[in-house]
Amino acid sequence: MRTAWPASMPMPDSRHDSRMTTPAGDTSAPIPSDANAGKAAIFDLDGTLLDSMHVWTDVDNEFLHKRGFDVPADYAESIAHLSFEGCAEYTIRRFGLPDSPQDLMDEWNRMAFDAYTTTVPLKPHAGEYLRHLKATGAKLAVATSLPPRFREAVLRRLGVYDLFDAFSSVGDVGDVSKDQPDVYLHAAAQVGVKPTDCTVFEDILVGIRVVKSVGMHAWAMYDASSKSHWPQIQAIADGVMHDFSEAPRIL
Repeated sequence: MRTAWPASMPMPDSRHDSRMTTPAGDTSAPIPSDANAGKAAIFDLDGTLLDSMHVWTDVDNEFLHKRGFDVPADYAESIAHLSFEGCAEYTIRRFGLPDSPQDLMDEWNRMAFDAYTTTVPLKPHAGEYLRHLKATGAKLAVATSLPPRFREAVLRRLGVYDLFDAFSSVGDVGDVSKDQPDVYLHAAAQVGVKPTDCTVFEDILVGIRVVKSVGMHAWAMYDASSKSHWPQIQAIADGVMHDFSEAPRIL
């Protein structure tokens, strides 16, 4: 669960399969008001809908430095698919910490919550894209490992909370991490849409891989936190983008 586009890196090209249409930013072709009826869009939050990964980078740095550790290069990637409690358990094991998982979660909550309630923004064009999908009949859901009070606070502040029909957290599925499809399937069930009619928007390889394995479509958002996996992500995703102006207008 645990940053924006590096200026020195070229932007990736969007890739579309045969069922995708023009990106959201292209308004040259009219879209029927029921174009996405019967379909669902399921959004990851950190690194996909929200430009928030830098918050967790700062938390990791401060938390581990205070305990005398540098942040290992693979740390963020190692916990990206885990639940909040899973992140805490992994961190305790890896660094031999005497704390309980709840101790770590409480400290991380205190360190990060202010950013979610004050400064964390949407990824570019995300708000317009959500409203487009809603206006064309799609069901909208969230599938995240972010704690519920974080997701509600940030989405309400950004004015998009009420656009969503359902919220699915790894905590709702027994803290099963995102390397399993449970949180995505739970989101689909909540909105009453079969998996093959769902498009998931994700930034991590394990999430993209697992939703494809259960018949869902996957669009990948580039985030620097997943840079090392980008070639693999491009190879398996139905489409890739660096902001939501490149997302499919018809799911």
